[in-house]
Amino acid sequence: MGFFRRLLRRQGAATTPSHLPNGEASGASPGNFWELPRFAVVDVETTGLRADEHRVVEIAVVTTDARGRMLEEWSTRVNPQGPIGATHIHGLTQDDVADAPVFAEVLPELNRRLSKSAVAAHNARFDLAFLRHEYRRAGWNLPFVPALCTLEASAYHLPTLDRRRLADCCWAVGARVDGAHSALGDARATASLLAAFMHPTTGYPPLPEHTRMLEQAFSIEWPTRAGLSLGPAVESGPRQSRALSPRARHVIAVQSTATPAASLLALIGRFSLVDALDEGAPEGALAYLEKLAEVLEDGEITGEEAADLAAVTTSMSLSPAEVAVANQAFVLALANEALADGRVSRAEREELTTVANLLGVSPKVIPTLLDRAEDARHARLSEGLKPLPETWQHGAPVRVGDKVVFTGCDEAVRTRLEEQSERLGVRVLGSLSAKVALLVTDGSMNGGKARRAAELGTRVVHPDVYAVMLTYLQPPLSRTWGSARPCSPRQPDEALAAAEGSIGAPVVVPSVGGPGPAAPNPAHVRSWARANGLEVGVRGRLSKDVVQAFVDAQAAASSAPV
Repeated sequence: MGFFRRLLRRQGAATTPSHLPNGEASGASPGNFWELPRFAVVDVETTGLRADEHRVVEIAVVTTDARGRMLEEWSTRVNPQGPIGATHIHGLTQDDVADAPVFAEVLPELNRRLSKSAVAAHNARFDLAFLRHEYRRAGWNLPFVPALCTLEASAYHLPTLDRRRLADCCWAVGARVDGAHSALGDARATASLLAAFMHPTTGYPPLPEHTRMLEQAFSIEWPTRAGLSLGPAVESGPRQSRALSPRARHVIAVQSTATPAASLLALIGRFSLVDALDEGAPEGALAYLEKLAEVLEDGEITGEEAADLAAVTTSMSLSPAEVAVANQAFVLALANEALADGRVSRAEREELTTVANLLGVSPKVIPTLLDRAEDARHARLSEGLKPLPETWQHGAPVRVGDKVVFTGCDEAVRTRLEEQSERLGVRVLGSLSAKVALLVTDGSMNGGKARRAAELGTRVVHPDVYAVMLTYLQPPLSRTWGSARPCSPRQPDEALAAAEGSIGAPVVVPSVGGPGPAAPNPAHVRSWARANGLEVGVRGRLSKDVVQAFVDAQAAASSAPV
């Protein structure tokens, strides 16, 4: 351990790279750092997403020191010995790689750069899956490689970021992204992101497990010839993707020819990974959820995109049950977005049903998902509300989620109260029904709404009284509010788990328990915990003790004198 620490101290003398031509390395004296603990930041451009079928067409390695400072970089194109694939993504044509070396020819140089290095990549499992298959095709075994995935690490370092694509994360830490979707451009950007995550002065100290990777990698012996396997065995190959059911293929075919609805595009544009994780998406599903949002941004899932999604689940080693949970968390996150303005339009409901069909989430659960999304929104709006004073004289209070109707009020007063109501989570409707809690009126108009209120027995209050009631708005008395527990594949709701999705995967839904205190919004808990110096998990996960401390603090604040 002492030797390792001395090596880390020596890294301050490393050189800074200059730009390199294709297939060559930068840096005047690489010997200064080849025997030091370091990261190899890797990015590959490929002919497709399926590592067992598609090939690498370009690879880049940026070598950094223990804090992510760039020391040297190298890149090369690779002849895939077949079709070049998605030129519109990686920008390479068949002519660009015609004279490039095949992977087996660049493997010795790649070995030199990866040997004794901890690998870093944005969605590391994807890049390593392709490297692993390319090594096997060349007759080599890739040893176990400690890998820091900056996509997964962003859940800890950038917990409030809605999307976690490489460009999103670099923007959040102020790093430039030049040459996106080229191997060297993306590797440089990832190295900049790594530096932000590994430097102790950037806001969060490096995670201990990430620092330990350097020591682990430095102790691994790499093979020196084909067929020689040293170090721990690599994990077994990816599982075979599930075939799409006839129903799924039919839905995909129909949706591929339809014009995407504006409501769906708007929902996808606001999709938040934070919300999906809070709704129970597996920790290893970040890359899958990002790909899912990317695929749906044009309002459709083509057959090829569906196959690519299946390939991503394979490279991420996600089980069918984990995919089902991730799909449902995705739909629930969209439901939360649809409800953000306090209502879900018919068009939004239809689009949620469409997405559910595409993802194998039974549309029968959409009403339940929307109910839960509405309950979650009510819970967020209910945090920090004042208790009713002991001198309260206005009868039953107004509650978050209540529906109210206005008539016969001063226009300026009515506008102010309507805006305040919507902001606080009280629905303002245009007509009366049995579900409306209050008719707000100053009595100056005795029209149809007043008569309808009399017929239904709807409670009538003056605007001045209603303003006071909004000041002391209370949490809802919902059938499920506060009772939902985090989604878990081991706790399916029996009434809904029986419904099968269109792709045939079992539907796993959030379980609902009996009456109990409201579950606080996880994002609020994380923010409060960090502000108060309490520990938050690597991926933003919250311990029971932290959640209870937050609940106790909120209870103490709400019981303070008004």
